[in-house]
Amino acid sequence: GTTFTAWIIAILGFELNFSIFTLPLIGLSIPLLFSPGRNARIWGEMLLGFSLMFIAVGFLKNHVPEVYDTGLSRFIDTLSSFGYLSSLVFLLAGAVVTVLIRSSSAVLVLTLVLVFNGWIGFENAAAMVLGENIGTTIGAIRAARIANVTAKRAAFAHLFFNLIGVVWAILLFPVFLEFIARIYMYMGGGNPFVNSKDVPLALALFHTTFNFLNTLFLIGFARQIASFINRKVHPGLKTNIGFRLTHIKTGLLSTPEASLYQARRETVLFAEKVRKMFINVEKIYKTTDEKEFVRLKESILSAEDYADRMEKEIAVYLTKVGEGRLSESSSKRMRALFKMIDDIESIADSCLNIFNAIERKRHGKIKYPDQINNNVTLIFSMVREALDMMVTMLTHDEELPLSMALETEKEINNFRDILKSEHLNNLEHGVYKYDAGIIYNDIISQSERIGDYAINVDESFKSLFT
Repeated sequence: GTTFTAWIIAILGFELNFSIFTLPLIGLSIPLLFSPGRNARIWGEMLLGFSLMFIAVGFLKNHVPEVYDTGLSRFIDTLSSFGYLSSLVFLLAGAVVTVLIRSSSAVLVLTLVLVFNGWIGFENAAAMVLGENIGTTIGAIRAARIANVTAKRAAFAHLFFNLIGVVWAILLFPVFLEFIARIYMYMGGGNPFVNSKDVPLALALFHTTFNFLNTLFLIGFARQIASFINRKVHPGLKTNIGFRLTHIKTGLLSTPEASLYQARRETVLFAEKVRKMFINVEKIYKTTDEKEFVRLKESILSAEDYADRMEKEIAVYLTKVGEGRLSESSSKRMRALFKMIDDIESIADSCLNIFNAIERKRHGKIKYPDQINNNVTLIFSMVREALDMMVTMLTHDEELPLSMALETEKEINNFRDILKSEHLNNLEHGVYKYDAGIIYNDIISQSERIGDYAINVDESFKSLFT
């Protein structure tokens, strides 16, 4: 898809004078950009983008002079006189300039202008195009440094894919160029090795053919490439185990609304993961088996780390979405999603706090009477019901009324108040010691907080539809 830019520039940018059209097109695009309709804004963006692109091409055409006998032209001639080594030099130049400018399309336009004005020939321009294919991957790798492991793998797959293509293309470079030149002349063009005015279109053909053949060759090895990249780019530290974004894998989608929808789907999975974390907290309170305790402990700690990472990844993604133009409704949805992931992560923190209390109880060899254990079991079941309701609401949109969740949260609060009152009486009558009472009180308080966070998530989710 990216190769079509070269065709547009090569066909239109050098043959037509767009200076009389670009400013009127920009004037037409401005009201479209601020119109309420989504389709109108998209057309406005497209018109403005093409207008600015052709203004840039016209600027380069007018300010890159024809080749004269200057020191710079003699230097370029010298670089072009080393045969195959010259191709490697221009390949490296294309890669370096693309890394510096951070836009392969911009460097491609510059290359087209240089060949149109006779500064470099078809062979060296093609080598620069190959270098641009490598340089453009560095930007993706830079962007993926703070992203999840799937994004890192996608970035390195991009580099790996382009490197393989450049290797076979440079090995067959003279033959490949001759093949492109013959196809171009068969299509009615001139010889790009002789006539500089024919080079832009021939270069566009070279760019498209290279990417098409490379894709055609490597598409059959997609599974092997993925396996190789997965081995080389592993999750890394133990803290990353279990962490994987499912819906947010690459950059932003074409519209803010689509990107927000992906973030919302990821938030639903986040909520499901945290609910499972609480279920393991329930289990670890009841278990007496040491191996089971260790297994559940690892799962809870891994889930808490997952929650921290998940909140950060979704928040970073939402921040990027917010950098674009958002409608009032999209801004409202984005704020609601920020609130949701904050409360879901807080649920994970409270689950960890309950686990820490349970671990202190275990190390202190504290045993509660059946009545106290029944109270803990009951409030746990009420909290699990609130979390089940939260996940159901997130999964099935508006089918579950908010009143049901509010009623469950009210029951948790009332039961918490009853247990708090009983707790003081239990201390007075020596049902358990003070240290054991602190742990019991922590478990009850953190459980009630989870109920509060769950209803906050429910209310934020309902606001997405208002």
